[in-house]
Amino acid sequence: MRKGLATLALTIVLVPFPGGGAQASGGGTAADAEGLNLVPMDEVIVPIIESDRVAGNMRFKLVLETKDAATAAKATAEMPALRDTTVAAALEFARLNASGLRAIDAGRLDHDLNAALKAAEPGVSKVLIVEVAAARN
Repeated sequence: MRKGLATLALTIVLVPFPGGGAQASGGGTAADAEGLNLVPMDEVIVPIIESDRVAGNMRFKLVLETKDAATAAKATAEMPALRDTTVAAALEFARLNASGLRAIDAGRLDHDLNAALKAAEPGVSKVLIVEVAAARN
């Protein structure tokens, strides 16, 4: 049994799996060779309220795509205000559309967050949802 586990662990380490080498870069503003200007936002967690009680929470991570490097720098500097806008839009979305018992409608959330953040910062060209989940208390 022990030999089988050691062999499995060694196989996992040595065998390249598809996508196994893909890694996300973290930290500030990222601009790649294609000219993308991406600004990551820390995870946002908002409560899901049903029948006047907290029934769960919705959490998600965003990356803001901006039109140019100057706008990316501006968005990074204005991140607290953009985060406030994000939390307000997410609270409204969670109040109307979220439940701890069903999957989040990512398309509708994407629409709502894009509208709110583009209004707050016109230089944001797209809001990318990279992770979304709901959990019941």
